[in-house]
Amino acid sequence: MGVKVYKPTTPGRRNASVNDYFEITRSKPEKSLTKRIKKHSGRNHSGKITVRFRGGGARKKYRIIDFKRRKDNIAAVVEAIEYDPNRTCHIALLKYEDGEKRYILAPLGVTVGETIESGEKVEPKPGNCLPLKSIPNGLEVHNIELNPGQGGKMVRSAGASAQIAAKDAGWIHLILPSGEMRMVQETCRATVGQIGNVDHQNVKIGKAGRKRHMGRKPHVRGKAMNPVAHPLGGGEGRANGGRHPCSPTGVLAKGGKTRAKSKPSNKRIIRRRKSRRGVQLSL
Repeated sequence: MGVKVYKPTTPGRRNASVNDYFEITRSKPEKSLTKRIKKHSGRNHSGKITVRFRGGGARKKYRIIDFKRRKDNIAAVVEAIEYDPNRTCHIALLKYEDGEKRYILAPLGVTVGETIESGEKVEPKPGNCLPLKSIPNGLEVHNIELNPGQGGKMVRSAGASAQIAAKDAGWIHLILPSGEMRMVQETCRATVGQIGNVDHQNVKIGKAGRKRHMGRKPHVRGKAMNPVAHPLGGGEGRANGGRHPCSPTGVLAKGGKTRAKSKPSNKRIIRRRKSRRGVQLSL
C-alpha cells in the first residue's frame, strides 16, 4: 500500500502520482462475477443530458459485490485481492467451502490465504461479518446496513471506517467517518475492520487526460457561456455573475437543501455532520 510518484519528465507527470497496487495479487476478474456496463453519458431514457460533463472514458466491467454477507457459518478463503475500476477500494475474491465464489470489499490487513466467515457467533476479526449487537463497543466497522437484510449501504469507500459508540435498547450508536452520529438497529450487519487502500486520497490526478479516461469531460463555467446556454452567460466584456451561482436551469448552487425532508432515516440521526448553529440534535 503506497503511492508512486513519477519523475517530472513532462508537465503532466510533474504533479501526477498513482497507486502502487502492492496488495493486488490478480489482474483479471472472475468472469462469472462480472457483467457489462452500458454507458449513458449522463443521459436519461429520452436521450437528454441530466448530468453534465460526462462521457467517454475507458471501457470497464462491473464486479458483482456481495454486500449482504448472508452465507452464514461457512468458512471462505481469500483467493485474491483485485482492483475494481468502479470503486475507490480494492475487492477480495472469496472461495467458500462449498465451492462458491463471491467478491467482498477488501478490509485493511486481510491477505490471500486468510479465512473469513459471517454469522451471529463468529469471531469479531477484520473481514468477518456479524450483527452489530455481536460486535464489541469501540471496534471499527464498515459496509453497514441501514435496515436488516438490506445489504451494506454506509461506509464503503477506501480507507473508511465507522466506530461503535454505544448500545441502547435494541439500537446501536455509530460514529460515521463524516462525524455524524446515527442509530442503527442491532440486527443490522456490518463487517469488522477498516476498508483497505487507505492511500487512495493521496493520489494526484496530475493532468486532464486522466480525468477523460475516467469519463469526466471539462467542466465549463457558466459565466464563460453565451446567454442562451446559461443564466450567468453573456454580457459586454467580462461580467462577474450579477446573480447568485446557479445551474443552467436556474437552480441555486449554494444554500439550498440537498436532502429530502421526508427521508425516513432522518429520525435516526443523533448528531449531524454539520450541526445547526452548534446545537446538537437529539430525539
